[in-house]
Amino acid sequence: MLDELLAAWITRQRWFGGKGRPIDSLSVESDVLLEAGDPSLRHLVVSVRQEGSHERYQLPLGLRRELPDTLTHAYIGPYHAEDGEWAAYDAVHDHELTHWMLQSMADDADRAGVRFRRLPDVAIDTTQRSLVLGAEQSNTSLVFGEEYICKLFRRLVPGVNPELEITTALAARHAPHIAQPYGWIETDLDGVPTTLAIMQEYLSNSTDGWDLALTSVRDLYNSLPGLPAADAGGDFAAEANRLGAATARVHHELREAFDTGVMDPPEVKRMVEDFRRQLGQAVAEVPELRAYVPAVERAYHRAEELTAELPVQRVHGDFHLGQVMRTTTDWVVLDFEGEPGRPLAERRALSSPLRDVAGMLRSFDYASRHLLAGHAEAARLEPKAEEWTKRNRAAFLEGYAEGGGVITPADAALLRAFELSKAVYEVMYEARNRPAWISIPLAAFR
Repeated sequence: MLDELLAAWITRQRWFGGKGRPIDSLSVESDVLLEAGDPSLRHLVVSVRQEGSHERYQLPLGLRRELPDTLTHAYIGPYHAEDGEWAAYDAVHDHELTHWMLQSMADDADRAGVRFRRLPDVAIDTTQRSLVLGAEQSNTSLVFGEEYICKLFRRLVPGVNPELEITTALAARHAPHIAQPYGWIETDLDGVPTTLAIMQEYLSNSTDGWDLALTSVRDLYNSLPGLPAADAGGDFAAEANRLGAATARVHHELREAFDTGVMDPPEVKRMVEDFRRQLGQAVAEVPELRAYVPAVERAYHRAEELTAELPVQRVHGDFHLGQVMRTTTDWVVLDFEGEPGRPLAERRALSSPLRDVAGMLRSFDYASRHLLAGHAEAARLEPKAEEWTKRNRAAFLEGYAEGGGVITPADAALLRAFELSKAVYEVMYEARNRPAWISIPLAAFR
């Protein structure tokens, strides 16, 4: 039975969200034959129930009579069909089958409810061969040659993915600082068009912001004692400034492309109350946080005392140094899908652009302290970490203002509340997943 075969396999996949919990039931909700023959390609939507939760995952399933050595790492198990036994495997690793997916997108093809779509006025080179990137946890990305990257969303949530919605809207405006979208794959779940994958420009000659920032931090840590960050070999401040300006431009384009609104003072108070509830949960899990509660409460109180309406708009929602790429010309912002673990309606909701600004400011702090975790000379390097963080925070905020972003004196109180809320979330995350790193977000409260 295919259900039993998948139940034994799916729990071992990095993108499976229910690790550590028994599967109550697994069923194949949808099974569409995309390509017949040997190899053949089927598109599966798999329904998994665990302890009251219900999740859907997509699996491009490949079937071959004999599996070559190059695909043994993708092997799922033997599949017994009426015409004999086949080897079942995860087809994203088979360039013969992913090529068919690329061709279908170029052709705007429909296959029994699985729809392949190409953006108007773009051409897709179907000669490119795919390779799976190995770094992602919740999705699977395939790089086609040096041209395209196709992100396959493993966990499916009914509705249009915010990344597709935002990148296509901004591309229609010829907005800078985004990767050109080329097409997508979709189907219907619960009667709603649902994004299965999105294909965009592959930024082959680029480096992500996290790696660039860590290089700068290493240079500073290896510099002579007393040498200021501005004089260390890999000073990042100029890049932080450019990134601030790019962020402001993206926020401007989002305001122009989508609806905007305002959050009145009572709504701001309700938002801060959510921050407080999260703080209480974090203190219960991480008692070390208790000493900082009075300071956090003072910051939250200043935010809820504001009497002006708060402008809100579409935002990135999960903004940090790992979500931006430095190309040969400028910064490009990626991954507009928001935090994948949050409900789709929440990821699409209007919010303050200060939320994105706060996320990046926290990311600077993470970059400077990441290398201190477990470092033998952490105490000696701590002042350098603080200096690097302050310098790049200031450069980013200056760039944001130069790019047209607005942060008023009143906004400063909200920005601090957003930052502390983010740090509280980080404390809980590290306590649950990487206890050795918990000192990084705890430093935000000192």
